[in-house]
Amino acid sequence: MSKNLSQRELVGERMDDPLLPDSEHDLALLGLRRINDLSRTPQTLFKQLRQCMGSNRKQSKRILDVACGDGYNVIRLAELACDQGLPWQFSGCDLSDRAIAFAKELSARREADVTFFQADALRDLETQGYDAVVNTLFLHHLENMQIVELLRRLQRARHVVISDLVRSRFAYGVTLAGVHLLSRSSVVHTDGPLSVRAALTQAELQSLAQQAGMQGSVIKPSWPLRQLLVWSRLS
Repeated sequence: MSKNLSQRELVGERMDDPLLPDSEHDLALLGLRRINDLSRTPQTLFKQLRQCMGSNRKQSKRILDVACGDGYNVIRLAELACDQGLPWQFSGCDLSDRAIAFAKELSARREADVTFFQADALRDLETQGYDAVVNTLFLHHLENMQIVELLRRLQRARHVVISDLVRSRFAYGVTLAGVHLLSRSSVVHTDGPLSVRAALTQAELQSLAQQAGMQGSVIKPSWPLRQLLVWSRLS
């Protein structure tokens, strides 16, 4: 492997192609769901949300998954909260109408109480009124200044929890092998390594969070080969 990963390299991913056939798009979503499930992403997010908001079974909370994709993560969050008797209300939004349709279908099959709607996270998304927002595997699709804009929007909620990839040679090598083991989707095979090349280091993410005014934000490693950004409003 000879890729130079000293700097971010954003390359158009197949998943972002509006002309991608529905069959390939759906197969890719299934592959990403399997990867998120094996990496225990929903459990990691849920644990962090409990640390931020507590476990009061009498106090309702509103949580939004921004750029939710097929909705699997937020559906699992709703199921975990239900299992523990927490009266949390979950919603998910995404720019892609195909992803939202997929998420609604999955939610109905699993009988999960989650609301989904279409929204552009960088333009018309309003997070004020939510107790927490979560976001997974979205930052590496954005230019640095777009990340700063997104973080500024998300701060209108009381708590922010973001999970994304870490850029490193080790992460690139593991991802290159792992996507072929965990998915039959050629889209995932192509986009997985590209995503690592476009990801941030912890230092880069911390710098962008500071530019966005996220005072007190914490960046910490998260298994496997990911990082968490956690921020809470002081007041």
